[in-house]
Amino acid sequence: MKKVICLVICLICLCHAQQQVAQQPGPKNFPEEVLQTPPVVFAIGHDYQIMVPVVTETLLSCEINGKTYYDANNGVICTATPVRRITVPQAELNAAALGACFAPDGAAYEYPLCMTAHCMAINLNAFKEAGADQYINADTHTWTTEQFTEAVKALYATYGDTVGALYCSGQGGDQGTRALVNNFCGGTFTNAEHTAYTWDDPKNIDALKALYDLEGIEFDPAINGGEEIANFYNGIFKMAFCWNIAQQLNPNSAGTGAGKTLMGDDIVFMAFPSEDGVAKLQGGIWGLGIFDNGDAARIEAAKSFIKFMCDSAHTADAVRASNFFAARSAAEGTDLTGVWADNEIMNEYTKLMPMLGDYYQVTTGWAAARTAWWNMLQQVGSSDGSVEAITAAVNEFCAQANG
Repeated sequence: MKKVICLVICLICLCHAQQQVAQQPGPKNFPEEVLQTPPVVFAIGHDYQIMVPVVTETLLSCEINGKTYYDANNGVICTATPVRRITVPQAELNAAALGACFAPDGAAYEYPLCMTAHCMAINLNAFKEAGADQYINADTHTWTTEQFTEAVKALYATYGDTVGALYCSGQGGDQGTRALVNNFCGGTFTNAEHTAYTWDDPKNIDALKALYDLEGIEFDPAINGGEEIANFYNGIFKMAFCWNIAQQLNPNSAGTGAGKTLMGDDIVFMAFPSEDGVAKLQGGIWGLGIFDNGDAARIEAAKSFIKFMCDSAHTADAVRASNFFAARSAAEGTDLTGVWADNEIMNEYTKLMPMLGDYYQVTTGWAAARTAWWNMLQQVGSSDGSVEAITAAVNEFCAQANG
């Protein structure tokens, strides 16, 4: 049995180790007979997440200032799980997003490359023309539910048409409609343990009722998130609920200019409205995983590709190509914190990153829950808008999600 101890040097996120064989410690590099590749350190939330790829049964721990931290096996059970994770204090990014890459037993099934916070967007020119720009905080990109409501009223009074739509033809872009509804009155989508769907929260029913009653907001069963973006880009809608930094950099993927609609109007990204103006945004994390198809050569080739994309000097290029943020601070000695240092829009967008909320997409039955969600929105939109009808729709489809 081998025992590997990771020593984390705080502030510069470096890992070192010493190996103990027969309880005889001796400082040295990570032993090649234990590690598949060198450990990787992620700064996540208030913690470091140390990912250690191993090739043999191993006990892992991390010692910092005399205190020992263990992986999911708690320093007791020796297993051959191929990627191990140790959590220690001190971090920079969001723990919920990285947590989506791991199973409950600590095994990793995705190697993260990049991440972002999803948000919404407004047509600033239209807001100014309607006098609705008074209801946004352009510096923090935030607003309250009351301010959002007043802005929609002003826009509808000026243009007399749909201001924004809860698109629900399918699941595409549903992170936007979930965030809008959940933030509007402070509701939840799942429990904290990610074992049950809780969107039958009365606060969500209040939110759906308020949105149904708000002239200028429509429940549209004919479009999905991508089609909503197109309508917003073309000036039909004055706000979009399916948005993120990639859209801000290249609206509608049209290549006609960052932060601009087709007609050249200014697009301002915004957090979703909430009662206190402090939103909980949906996170997106993208990475790579390997399917075990029994072909050892293909698995090794996949590992090499993941290494090239996510943990090499080329990782910065991969992050730039994604138009998202790096999920870690460095890769193979290459600093990733400055990937977007020369991009004003990316730097401004970082104001939203501290608002990242719970990454609940790991909840059991996720695929069925997404289907139930957009079907529920369709039923709410086609109802008479009464509290009873909305409550019935919410309860029916939340129950479906919970199986």
